[in-house]
Amino acid sequence: MNNLIRLGSAGPRTVADDPWTLLRECPQALPAGQLILPLAAWLARRDGAHGVWLAADAEVEALGEHLPVLPLIAIDFPSFRDGRGYSLAYLLRRRLGWQGELRAVGDVLRDQLAHMRQCGFDAFAVREDKSVEDALKGLAGLSVLYGRSAIEPRPLFRRR
Repeated sequence: MNNLIRLGSAGPRTVADDPWTLLRECPQALPAGQLILPLAAWLARRDGAHGVWLAADAEVEALGEHLPVLPLIAIDFPSFRDGRGYSLAYLLRRRLGWQGELRAVGDVLRDQLAHMRQCGFDAFAVREDKSVEDALKGLAGLSVLYGRSAIEPRPLFRRR
C-alpha cells in the first residue's frame, strides 16, 4: 500500500515498503505474499499468515477466538462520512483486547487521523490522491484530550 503511515515508539512515520496487499474481493487462487483478506474469506481459511479486513458493518465478535493468530486487522472506511470504523476499532482494542496492528483503509483523510489514533488505530492507509506528508500533520491533533480513548482510558480529571 502506498501512502501508509505507521505509529511507532519514535512517533508516526511513512512506510515505503509495506509487504501487505489488500484484496477487497478474494479470488479462488490467492496470489503470493502477505494478504489482507475479506472477513468471510479469512474465516473460510483461518490462515494466520494473512491479515483480515473488516467492512464497516462487520461483527468484530466473529474474530474473538481467532485474534491470537491474526497478524493484522484492517478496517474499511467506505466514505469520509461513515464513522462505524471508529466503533469497530474501539471494540477491538478495549473489549476484545487486540494488541496487533490495526490499520485504517479506504477513504482515509488527514482530518480523521488524530481521532482514529484515539480509537486505537496505529496504521493509516491514506487515500491515494492525498499527500502522505500532509497527512502526517493530522496526527499532531490536540495536545490535550479531555475524554477517554482507546490509548488513554482515563478522562483528564482522573489524570491530575
